[in-house]
Amino acid sequence: MITLYHCDAARSFRPLWMLEEMGLPYELKMLPFPPRVFAKEYLAINPLGTIPFMVDGETKMTESSGICHYLGTRYAPTPLMVDVEDPAYGAFLNWMYFSDATLTFPQTLVLRYTQLEPEERRNPQVAGDYAKWFLGRLRAVEAATASAETLCAGRFTAADIVIGYALRLAENIGLAKDFGPNVAAYWARLQQRDGFKRAVAAERKAGVEQNIAPRVRA
Repeated sequence: MITLYHCDAARSFRPLWMLEEMGLPYELKMLPFPPRVFAKEYLAINPLGTIPFMVDGETKMTESSGICHYLGTRYAPTPLMVDVEDPAYGAFLNWMYFSDATLTFPQTLVLRYTQLEPEERRNPQVAGDYAKWFLGRLRAVEAATASAETLCAGRFTAADIVIGYALRLAENIGLAKDFGPNVAAYWARLQQRDGFKRAVAAERKAGVEQNIAPRVRA
């Protein structure tokens, strides 16, 4: 049984969505955010104290996009992955890495300096600068979705899952109002997927059952 440690609306939503799209059995363990502050016992499981943390037998992983890649290859075949012989393979991998390193990173600084830091340490200039960074990098998604329903390979793939989470985070921290028209339409399409809806429902259900309140969002 795959075990996924998750916080409401955190990066661990990527593998949660992947699991639902693939129909794999899993156990979802909810934690308060940030767990290294509010669930210190979690450090005995994951010394980093970060989310996600996935356990699959002897395999233990902490990187959300990497977990999606692992699931898609470990439990292949699935149309969510792009084969190395496919001309779209390079684009697929680029989106997989772009998702966290380029898109989610600046958003974490916006989140930190608008909501997570104590009032006296919040910094509107840092938040504003990194919001502009994120929106500038989002131009790649705006261009890619100008004439296509998905990012690559002519179908929905894990690349759409990992980029889709970055759009969900943007919505949660108040940046979605600045989406271009193509990104806004793309994000609306992603939210209509049954796998996305199941992942959101699983997140909410587990939070209620495990008595973990959802995060306050912008």
